[in-house]
Amino acid sequence: MRTVSWENGSVRLIDQTRLPHETVILSYSDYRDVARAIVDMRVRGAPAIGVTAAFGVALAAQQSRAHDSAALLRDIEQAAAELRSTRPTAVNLFWAIERIVAVARAAAVHKDHVALRAAVLAEAQRMADEDIAVNRRMGAFGATLVKDGASILTHCNAGGLATVDYGTALGVVRAAWEQGKRLHVFVDETRPFLQGARLTAWELMQLGIPMTLITDNMAGHFMAQGKVDLVVVGADRIAANGDAANKIGTYSLSILAKAHNIPFYIVAPTSTIDLTLRSGDAIPIEERDPAEVTSLRGVPIAPAGVHAAHPAFDVTPHTNITAIVTENGICRPPFDKTLAAATSAQQARAAGARES
Repeated sequence: MRTVSWENGSVRLIDQTRLPHETVILSYSDYRDVARAIVDMRVRGAPAIGVTAAFGVALAAQQSRAHDSAALLRDIEQAAAELRSTRPTAVNLFWAIERIVAVARAAAVHKDHVALRAAVLAEAQRMADEDIAVNRRMGAFGATLVKDGASILTHCNAGGLATVDYGTALGVVRAAWEQGKRLHVFVDETRPFLQGARLTAWELMQLGIPMTLITDNMAGHFMAQGKVDLVVVGADRIAANGDAANKIGTYSLSILAKAHNIPFYIVAPTSTIDLTLRSGDAIPIEERDPAEVTSLRGVPIAPAGVHAAHPAFDVTPHTNITAIVTENGICRPPFDKTLAAATSAQQARAAGARES
């Protein structure tokens, strides 16, 4: 089942706030509701957010009552602006919106409003299909880093639920498992939203991959016991020098891994690489509602009125990262050169696909 899809003129999403206890499919016919679903984390994970936003733009095109291409393009760009404002950290969101708006602008020059709507929807569907292919390529590259019998530690959820399907960091685990390698996964619960406990654990159980759920503050204990062979996580934005923003707590894991001489791998598509930012210092960090820290699914777990903070992401410096796995290969230091090369390779691949 795809995390996000288009069906009968609506955007369909798996409601990730209801997992693991219920599998609920949401259907939206208004792009504003899609934007709210992104804000509320009913859909989350950088690649999934990007494709969802693209479908949101396509939905806005279908909703529009415009009868000429110029007016329709104005409606599309207004919707794109609203969707851009949903979450600030994951660059895939902005990449996807810019890509689909570029298609709309090009189509508006030569096509009528009917053909413009079709072109926008076709591009969103193309992006969804590409996401799965990209994840499988990353999984194949990343699986070469996983030895038979390995014990892997993950943080947050970077599986099929964080993408259209298959996954980034968890895609590496899946690919190694599908190759017949014996594996065990330590799953960080990932406070305060519990993506590891609710989502990654659920995905691994569906796949039959052996796992142990641990609290976030247990990671160092298991590393010290020699029970972790590698750490594999996703990313929401990667700067030109290799600094990577991911779910809060990732930075701490990178320090622990470095102290215990454990390889620390980032797995993310080239759409996550932001070469306009020289370092992670410039990555915007989303601040979410502190109530997500002081309560758990609406149940208070802290004293009433307590002050709480909730940065949703932190930045892992490139000096703590062993390698970054992309759909165009494994990037190693110096990241400023290898990430630029991976991005150029992807741009060339995309240009070739358009010409064919």
